[in-house]
Amino acid sequence: MSKQYFAKSEFEDRQSKVREAMSKAGIELLLVIAPVHINYLTGASAKGYQEFQVLFFPLEGGPLVIQSRLAEVPMLLADSFIDEVRGWGGREPEDPIEVFREILQAQGYKGLKVGLEVPSYYLHPHHHNQLVDLLGADLVMDATDLIGNIKLIKSPAEIDYVRKAGEMVDQGMDTCIASIESGRTERAISADIHHTLLAAGSDIQASPMNFLSGPRSAFAHGEPSDRVLESGDFMHIQFGAHYRRYCVTIGRQLCLGEPTQRMWDVYQVVRDAGDACMAEMRAGVSARVPHEIAKKVIVEGGLDECRLHMTGYAVGAAFAPSWVEPLIMDAGSEYTLEAGMVIAVEPPLFGLEDELGVRLIDNVLITQTGCERLSSTTRDLILV
Repeated sequence: MSKQYFAKSEFEDRQSKVREAMSKAGIELLLVIAPVHINYLTGASAKGYQEFQVLFFPLEGGPLVIQSRLAEVPMLLADSFIDEVRGWGGREPEDPIEVFREILQAQGYKGLKVGLEVPSYYLHPHHHNQLVDLLGADLVMDATDLIGNIKLIKSPAEIDYVRKAGEMVDQGMDTCIASIESGRTERAISADIHHTLLAAGSDIQASPMNFLSGPRSAFAHGEPSDRVLESGDFMHIQFGAHYRRYCVTIGRQLCLGEPTQRMWDVYQVVRDAGDACMAEMRAGVSARVPHEIAKKVIVEGGLDECRLHMTGYAVGAAFAPSWVEPLIMDAGSEYTLEAGMVIAVEPPLFGLEDELGVRLIDNVLITQTGCERLSSTTRDLILV
């Protein structure tokens, strides 16, 4: 059960940090929409986010009330530190915004200064528009990243879970390497990896596996297909393992047989860019610096036109469809790396004219003096 994954004191500490941030931002009520943030504060993990769901999180304490679809009520009461669950819909149609209005009134929240999360995946535009109209002048802040920025720095207990996910992701990659052979499909190999991850104790991945071989390797994101592997195929794979929702991702480049010189050359640019990037990562460094270092390597390799993807991003506990946290390593980043952050490093290259692409991903834990790789799988081009 999710609320048993951490001591109650861990949740209390998180709630205190969020209330401190609310006070600094001048908001008295935080409307929490993102399921990973609801989970962070309460331990809740039910799938109510598939429809309208909101946690009312007041600055001054008081009961934690969540509005979620009726079917989730038993799980939320059993599986979280939420005090009240107001179920809606289910057996009969019900307007969730009217239910929201009732809760706002019943809890005495009308007139408070409100911060509202507006996450990309979990709030329908129609519901957002209705909330804006209903709250009126009380809505004073877009609070989408308020909790996300706090949870960038992992606690010792969270780091233990991240390390466990790192062990699982290595097991998955071992299976991947052992499963690749001519005549097998991307989908069949993917099935072997999924079996290994689940058998090792991983949760379901928050983001689908990317597996692209042969000419498909030029693509950045593609789920496993029925393409049959052939000798000479260049391929890359990306997947994640989740332990108690805490995620570590990995990406590796493989070749079935002997790679061409061009394959070696493109791989080496990506390898050098990632290595140079990680060498600059430590607490106190702007997130722009590793990005610029990786970009410089790619530009000097003559492949900047194929730099179609971000250099890196923070990862953490995750719900479908994404494991990405607010910090992005790019030229516009305003973040500074801090000890306890977990960053996925992947300056890849895609869309080459000769139908090639290279992806090499490692997650690292930021420390005061550098960064620690969370996977032990080789970063070499893997020949199978």
